[in-house]
Amino acid sequence: MAKRKKIKTKKERAKLMHSYYSRTGFYMFIWESLKKAFIPIVAVVISLFLINSYVYNINDGLESITETFSRLGIFSFFFTSETLLGLIPPEIFIAWSKKTSEPILNLLILALLSYSGGLLSYFIGKIALRIDSLKTYLEVKMAKHLKNSKKWGGFLILVGALLPVPFSISCIAAGMIKYPFKNVVLFGLFRFARFAIYAWAIFQVVD
Repeated sequence: MAKRKKIKTKKERAKLMHSYYSRTGFYMFIWESLKKAFIPIVAVVISLFLINSYVYNINDGLESITETFSRLGIFSFFFTSETLLGLIPPEIFIAWSKKTSEPILNLLILALLSYSGGLLSYFIGKIALRIDSLKTYLEVKMAKHLKNSKKWGGFLILVGALLPVPFSISCIAAGMIKYPFKNVVLFGLFRFARFAIYAWAIFQVVD
């Protein structure tokens, strides 16, 4: 009897959540994000293929980067970018990892740095609440994102981890609305899935 009641409660809760996400436009947001995600992935792969075939040998360029810059330097630059609003597309670094002597290991390190940068961004968001000028700046720059974070919480972290919505921005917003950190840690793990998917596509082009 208690088990049936528990199942019924779960179903009712699921229905309420479904109704809430429908009313607040979450499903439409996911659909739009998926469409935006598909186009960049295809565009990046096609661009890499065309440039590599007719304009410039990308493999030579990536090898030059590998020879010119230290691995530590590249990782440090990437971590900084992933912490501060995700200014540089991760795809560039994913392509670079393919040209290294240990592509899978370096890809894993990149994913870990991106994940860690997002978690650090969460605390930047919390600190921003104590600095009036920074808080005002972020509230203006991230007004829509903050609004969505208040409505959807952890699911927006998941979207930021998987899709081309800057992960650090999602985490900063989570910090600013004081979303539970343990949930950011959990939902943020999907960041590793994103790197795996993008790497699969990009590694097809880069020799």
